[in-house]
Amino acid sequence: MALQQLSEEQIRTWSRARKDRWWYEHVYRGDMPQLTLRAALCGFLLGGLLTATNLYVGARAGWTLGVGLTAVITAFAIYRIGARLGARDITILENNAVQSIATAAGYMTMPLTSGLAAYMWATNTVLPPWQVFSLTIVLSALGVLVAFPLKRRFINDEQLPFPEGRACGVVLDTLYESAGAAAGMFRAKVLALAAAGAGVIGLLSGEHLMRLLQQRWLGLQSAWHLPASLDGWYYALVERGLAPLPRLAGVDLRQLALSPTLDLAMIGAGGLMGVRTGLSLLVGALLNFGVVVPAMIALGELPPRSGSLADGTAMFGRAYILNHWSLWWGVVMMVVAALLGLAARPQVFVAAYRSLTRRRRAPPTDDVLRDIELPLPVSWIGVPVVGALGVWMLHTWFGVEWWLGAAALPLILLLALISVSSTALTGITPSGSLSKIPQFVFGSIDARTPAPNLMTAVMCAEVASNASNLLMDIKPGYMLGAKPRQQALGHLIGIVAGALAATPLFYLLFGLAHFDPAGGRSVADTMVSERFAFPSAVQWKGVSDLVAAIFGGGTARALLTTSIVWSMIIAAAAALVMEVLRIRTRGRFPLSPLAIGLGVVVPPDSSLMMFLGGLVFWLAARRYGNRPESPGYRLGVESQESICAGLIAGAALTGIADILVKVFLFD
Repeated sequence: MALQQLSEEQIRTWSRARKDRWWYEHVYRGDMPQLTLRAALCGFLLGGLLTATNLYVGARAGWTLGVGLTAVITAFAIYRIGARLGARDITILENNAVQSIATAAGYMTMPLTSGLAAYMWATNTVLPPWQVFSLTIVLSALGVLVAFPLKRRFINDEQLPFPEGRACGVVLDTLYESAGAAAGMFRAKVLALAAAGAGVIGLLSGEHLMRLLQQRWLGLQSAWHLPASLDGWYYALVERGLAPLPRLAGVDLRQLALSPTLDLAMIGAGGLMGVRTGLSLLVGALLNFGVVVPAMIALGELPPRSGSLADGTAMFGRAYILNHWSLWWGVVMMVVAALLGLAARPQVFVAAYRSLTRRRRAPPTDDVLRDIELPLPVSWIGVPVVGALGVWMLHTWFGVEWWLGAAALPLILLLALISVSSTALTGITPSGSLSKIPQFVFGSIDARTPAPNLMTAVMCAEVASNASNLLMDIKPGYMLGAKPRQQALGHLIGIVAGALAATPLFYLLFGLAHFDPAGGRSVADTMVSERFAFPSAVQWKGVSDLVAAIFGGGTARALLTTSIVWSMIIAAAAALVMEVLRIRTRGRFPLSPLAIGLGVVVPPDSSLMMFLGGLVFWLAARRYGNRPESPGYRLGVESQESICAGLIAGAALTGIADILVKVFLFD
């Protein structure tokens, strides 16, 4: 069935009751199977698998990837192959249920690689896994309860686009239309080939996987693996005295984190984000590690961690540079740009204000959707009950005062309205920028410990982002005629799947399962490595430290040296100017101050790989964008998302496997 939609005039002039009846009569597919056992099981398993890739990418790059399209294409391919072998094919609504469950699972990693990790670093404690599991489920479920009253307004009534959700609905419709079946299988094959290629390279470059294969299984005395470093050959010449050692400010470039490595997951991520964002990330990385940091070292503002500059033995490292100097100006640039960008979209605030102040209309007597929508009393009762449970967790487990936790609940509703409005209009869920509001509000009230600003922000950001992402997932279901009540149930299944997959993997991947507080290493040192930089958690902790420095008084202000303060002032001014230019030029200004600030936090080799990923597909679009009949267009333009998703999945899964082999067999 071709997608049907109302015209702009119909959306503007029809009542919600009339829109609901039109949808029920022309779009709704009440007799088609949707949340079947096999769809739930497929979404549960696929969601757990995609959760692992999001945890990996989140720890490396600082954000989570939408896995809806990946789930749709993968489920389509699995069941289409099964249909050729005699099994019953999956329906379009079953596939939509799979993507809803898998997407809900994929987003469960957000607090693990941001606020919760920052809290563990700030307090130097490892939270018990059962607390992390319980808290993430409660907060995500609260997001579901907050979302459904908003669904009737933003989706049923105002018919807002939710761009990524709409794209997912269009892809589903294309896959299941007879004319699009071949294109769907081609995309699925491209995704599988990209994942296989990235997996093979990941296997060959995995040190511990190669040790397992060559030493344990083949009985060899030593093991070879493909070196990930792209400049290793040059430093081999340096060791032989055949090439000079490259330095900046008298420091080995490797000590400044300027050593590129091959990372196909980051190339895939760059292809999804685009060349402009990748360029801004690269500018931030090179500006910080190639210009600002060497200047600070030369001026004596950033002394080495150990060794001496005079005799060439100075030791720095990316983590040391970031935590002792660069973090501050990078975080300030991100915060200023994010908040200004949010404030520059007045329609977001207008929509949120109208949602709060508009008089509720009496429910129509002929509510045709009353038996398929999630009943509103479920939300009206569930939000205060589940919210109270979340407040109890914050107080009992983290020491947040009762009244502060309770005060976070109305703020959650306001931030959810703003977040959903933004997601509906732009496809961007601004959880990162919105989290700074509770961090500063509650941190200014109680700056004695990191818990008030970090954990209230975790609660607010997780609920608001989960509500926004749920509505993004419901949008394709609305387009295709799915039952909203079953999508809500599917989202809850995905929450459990994501928590079951993400929680143990979080402790295994990042060394927390065997953390010993008496071992001399902090939680931050244990979790952060050259592979996993946790840029989002670094940003959260940086803001927490900034709150403590501003409102805590005492020795906290000693964190901010004169050079750091000046860097923050300059960064704020630069972010302000660039964001204004970006807004005034309607996005044509080539640099993003938010991405430049993120480039300070993300490892420079990751920024380089993301830029290259964006560049490759930008060049493909430039060359083949006007030639839809060419193979280059089909591969480099139409299949861009499939290739990128495959690269991310293949590289992430082999990277995870290499770490797990190290943890269980070689540690």
